[in-house]
Amino acid sequence: MTALLPTASRRAASTTGRAAHDAAVRRLRASYDALPPGSPVRLAKRTSNLFRPREAVPGTGLDTSGLTGVIAVDPGARTADVQGMCTYEDLVEVTLAHGLAPLVVPQLRTITLGGAVTGLGIESTSFRHGLPHESVLEMDVFTGAGEVVTASPTQHADLFATFPNSYGSLGYATRLRIELMPVTSHVALRHVRFDATGPLEQAVAEVTDTGAWAGEPVDLMDGTSFEPGHHVLSLGRFVDSDLPGSDYTGRGIYWRSVAERETDLLTVRDYLWRWDTDWFWCSRAFGAQHPLVRRVWPRRLRRSDTYHRLVGLDQRFGVVDRLDARAGRPARERVVQDVEVPVERLGEFLDWFDEAVGMRPVWLCPLRLRDSTAGTNPWPTYPLEPGRTYVNVGFWGAVPVGPEAPDAPLNRAIEAKVAELDGHKSLYSESFYDRATFDRLYDGPHLAAVKQRYDPDDRLTSLYDKAVRRR
Repeated sequence: MTALLPTASRRAASTTGRAAHDAAVRRLRASYDALPPGSPVRLAKRTSNLFRPREAVPGTGLDTSGLTGVIAVDPGARTADVQGMCTYEDLVEVTLAHGLAPLVVPQLRTITLGGAVTGLGIESTSFRHGLPHESVLEMDVFTGAGEVVTASPTQHADLFATFPNSYGSLGYATRLRIELMPVTSHVALRHVRFDATGPLEQAVAEVTDTGAWAGEPVDLMDGTSFEPGHHVLSLGRFVDSDLPGSDYTGRGIYWRSVAERETDLLTVRDYLWRWDTDWFWCSRAFGAQHPLVRRVWPRRLRRSDTYHRLVGLDQRFGVVDRLDARAGRPARERVVQDVEVPVERLGEFLDWFDEAVGMRPVWLCPLRLRDSTAGTNPWPTYPLEPGRTYVNVGFWGAVPVGPEAPDAPLNRAIEAKVAELDGHKSLYSESFYDRATFDRLYDGPHLAAVKQRYDPDDRLTSLYDKAVRRR
C-alpha cells in the first residue's frame, strides 16, 4: 500500500496529543459548570450540516474549542483516537499520511466524526462496512449530567448502542476510537449503466453479497439515478498508480462525468471528496456549474459548506421565496432527505418518487450493517435489519407545490411511503411524524429510558423535540 503524504498546499497532518485533549475537556466541563442550574445544555457551534430549522435558545453553549483534532493514530493497530468535533476533512489528512482512512468517510468535508456517529453517515464503503458508528471501538460521551462516560460494547453498553441517531439527545462525544483501513494511492472506477430498476436491484444485491462484479473486485459502490430508465452504478476498487487522476475541483464536474464516462481514475483524496466540490449537483442552483461563473468562482470556495451557508442566508432572508412571489411562480417546498429502503423495493420507491415528487438526479448508496447476526438489533435507535441490504436514496432540492408549501405535503408523503416500504429516514432534515409513529420507528421507549439514565434532570433536548418540534 502506498502512503499518501500531505503536500505543503494542504492542511498540516498533525495530531493534538492527549494533554491538549484533556485540557479541552476541562474547558468543556467548566463551561457546563458555569451554566445556571437546570438550564438547557447545548453545544456552542457556528456551523452545522443539519437542514432542520430550530428555535433560538438563549444562553451560552458548551465550549468545544480544542475538540476539533485527531489525538493520535496507531498505524500498527489501525486505529485513531479522534475528538468529537474533528471534521472528516481534517481526520483524513492525518490518516492518509499513514496510508490509512476511516472505514466510512461521509461525502461532505465538514461533517464531524461525532456528528456522523450521533447523526448517522454513509458512503460508498457502506455496503461492506456499514455506517460510521459501526467502526467505533469506544467513545467518551459528555452527558447531560456533566459527566464524561467511556462507552463501549462492554461498558455502558446501553449508551454505546443507543448513541447512533440520537443527535445529541444523549450527550456529546468528546473522543472516539475508530478503526482504520489501508488504502492505496488511487481509485479506479467503472460506471455501469442500467435502463431498468430490476437489473439495478439485482446488481446491488450481487455486489453486496459477493464483493465483485463481472469478475473484478469491488471496494466501493454508489449510484446515480438520473431519470427513469437511466441509472448508473459506480463501482470502485483501490489501486496504485503513478497517474495524476481526473480533477473535478476545477472546470470538470464529477456528477456529469458519471453519465458521460465508462471508466475513471481518481486519487483517493479526490475520490473521497468527489461529491463535495459541487455538493453533489446542488451547486448548480447557485450558478457554480455555469462555465463563466465557474471560471471566476474561487476554487477554495467550491465546497459544500460554502453552499450550505448560502442556503442559510436564503432561509434567513427569504430571497428565493420573494423572487418567486414577485415573478408569480408557485411557492416551493424544500425536499431535503436521505432515506433507506430495502434493495428489493428500490424500484417501487423510485417509481412512486417520480410520480409524486419528480426530482432528479437522486443519489443511491447501498448499505448493510456489519453485524449481520440474525435476530439481533445492535443499534436500537436506528433499527435496520441485520443481514438485509438497503439502499440510501438521497434527494436535495425544492419542488413547486403552491400555497400548500408551508404544510410540507411532499415531505410528509415521503415519510409515509418510506415507512410503508419498511424503510427509515435520517433525521438531519425536517420530520413530521406523530409521536406514536416516531417512537415505533426509532424505539422511543428505549431511547427515553437510556436518556433518563444518563440525563436524569432532562437538560438535553429529546430526539423527538429536536427532530420534529424544532427545538
